[in-house]
Amino acid sequence: MTAVTRDPGLANDELINRDLIQKWLLWGFFWLMFAPTVGVFVSTKFNYPGFLGESAWSTFGRLRPVHVNGVIWGAFSTLFIGLAYYITPRLAGVPVWKESWGYPLLWIWNLNLAVAFVGLTAFGTNRGWEAGELAFPNVIVLIVALAAITAQLLVTIARRRRIPLYTSLWYLIGAFVWTDINLLLLVIGPYWTVPGINNAALHGLFIHYIVGLWITPAGYVLIYYFLPAATRNPIYSHKLSLIGFWSLAFFYPFVGIHHYLFSPIADWAETIAIVSSMMLIIPVWTVLQNFFGTMIGKWGEFTRNLPAKFLIMGSLMYLAGCFQGSVEALRSIQQPTHFSDFVIAHSHLTVFGTFVVWAIAGAVYVWPRLCRRELWSPTLGNWSFWLITIGISTMGLVLSAQGLQQGFMLMAGADWVDTVVTMKPFWLVRTFSGISMDLGISLLVYNFMKTALAGASAGAVAAPAAAS
Repeated sequence: MTAVTRDPGLANDELINRDLIQKWLLWGFFWLMFAPTVGVFVSTKFNYPGFLGESAWSTFGRLRPVHVNGVIWGAFSTLFIGLAYYITPRLAGVPVWKESWGYPLLWIWNLNLAVAFVGLTAFGTNRGWEAGELAFPNVIVLIVALAAITAQLLVTIARRRRIPLYTSLWYLIGAFVWTDINLLLLVIGPYWTVPGINNAALHGLFIHYIVGLWITPAGYVLIYYFLPAATRNPIYSHKLSLIGFWSLAFFYPFVGIHHYLFSPIADWAETIAIVSSMMLIIPVWTVLQNFFGTMIGKWGEFTRNLPAKFLIMGSLMYLAGCFQGSVEALRSIQQPTHFSDFVIAHSHLTVFGTFVVWAIAGAVYVWPRLCRRELWSPTLGNWSFWLITIGISTMGLVLSAQGLQQGFMLMAGADWVDTVVTMKPFWLVRTFSGISMDLGISLLVYNFMKTALAGASAGAVAAPAAAS
């Protein structure tokens, strides 16, 4: 932990490959602008179905998988991998093993995603699983690339100079190992050996493992590293971090079926999923206590510390989104919410509002240090923060209210078409909230590019507040 708290800007600085990290982050910035923008196009079609024309590539069924996979594998995962190349050698005290692999893996990873998205839009190569629509060859390439990155980072950790593992490395090991195994479900699942309702159950496991055993622990890697680093405060409680890790590892594997209540899946399996979903309150509340506890004594500089602002805002979204996720697993709550945008509110608050925002925070902390310059415009950075915050907050609130209203209308016997007409104003607000988020992201990426191109300034990254 000393590597994070004593000198977060310079500790083990000679061990990182700045060029490699920058290239991964640059691709992450591209996907960060691309995937949410596709989401705005998709949401616009709810109010204006003819938007983008009538070609097959422009339909909802072709574009939504690009949005979903683009956020998961493009925006979040690419940024996370780049930041993992930054965090791991600093905490391990040794360079990344087979560091040269990072360059071909960079191109394999990103070109594979680009080919996959062309296939989804131009040719409709959809395998039928939400968040698992990528064509089979693309899945194989994804697995091979992720396995190679896993090997790099695990060997680096195994060769570390310090015996104790800092919390971020616990979660990093879990995220990569669990996901390498989970992707095997994507190989055998769609179309293949598991038919009928059991295939739906398998998909429930897969998609929740992507969220809970890839995105969630990967997000914890970032905030457990960057929050103490940005605030120059030690993590509040190592014991809480261990409780959070083991409760996530124990309870999350069983929640996958909680979206299939009232289905032909066995009641006992559904009940296990419900109980496990409620027990996820333990890792959520313990890690949030850790994050807010880490801010003790540092709230006074909060407004000037851009990385910390993104991290704490993401934590608040995590609290709201995970509360939704737990309660909507209850049968009584799922009745009015399941087939509505209440679930979409939950997914946006957690995946984007929390984990993508935490990845953005990591980039805000790292990018000026990679460039050895201060962030070009702290004012523009704050504009980005507020545009993103207002956008995701509005989207979460509007979609939650919309979902509840539509659900209770359907339970009251309203005609489905009438509920859709009632939803149109909510959908319009959702589109504008997405535009706000996209604008904030675009300004932030512009800020990063100006930082990289600007001349070196005096006192370049001496303190997180100055760098942000």
